[in-house]
Amino acid sequence: MNANLNIDMYDADVYLRLSKEDGDKEESDSITNQRELILEFLKSREDIRIHAVRVDDGYSGVNFERPAFQQMLEDIKTGKVNCVVTKDLSRFGRNHIEVGKYIEKIFPYLGVRFIAVNDRYDSLADDPQADNIIIPFKNLINDAYCRDISIKIRSNLEAKRKRGDFVGPFAPYGYRKSYEDKNKLEVDEEAAEVVRSIFRLYLQGNNAYKIAEKLNKKNILTPMDYKKRAGAHFIPDSKRT
Repeated sequence: MNANLNIDMYDADVYLRLSKEDGDKEESDSITNQRELILEFLKSREDIRIHAVRVDDGYSGVNFERPAFQQMLEDIKTGKVNCVVTKDLSRFGRNHIEVGKYIEKIFPYLGVRFIAVNDRYDSLADDPQADNIIIPFKNLINDAYCRDISIKIRSNLEAKRKRGDFVGPFAPYGYRKSYEDKNKLEVDEEAAEVVRSIFRLYLQGNNAYKIAEKLNKKNILTPMDYKKRAGAHFIPDSKRT
């Protein structure tokens, strides 16, 4: 399995990932701590030099269409990288089928060395027979943990909705989150007046195009630009994964 990995030097992509959605909330899993742990580990590995540090901050481990992950795959395909180093298997991914596919099939086929530091796994040195039992088991645990956390998060959100709490990441245009309680909404008077004017214009017989034209003439900011001006780190749904 690892015979084609017997070479002198390895060019590595360090891969870091963090996601609140799948329960990655421990400080030890922060991007900074992941980076420091791996860099410290690599100090004693003279056969590995870092090509790039790829970071997916805010991406679930279940989905492998992550931008930095895809950049890493491109590095591998173009021959720039023949080694991947991550903190542990859960940072690499939480879908046990996909993780297993990369570790057991794709990486060996491409001659890529894979290292998960905290799991003490190194595809160059480890026992293939032991890996066939231990690695799939760890991947299964990571997958199950993610699913369990997802169920708990959904249940928690449902309970909040039933209490009348607001659970969205951003308040609708015309409202803002209360400074005292982020789960409560209060009227944002500046934006609310724009909303009221839109309704007045509509009742006067103006269509959407005419209303937009009148708002543009008054230099009224779009909802997205308004949120940005207010300091919100707003990401359109079309760019979310």
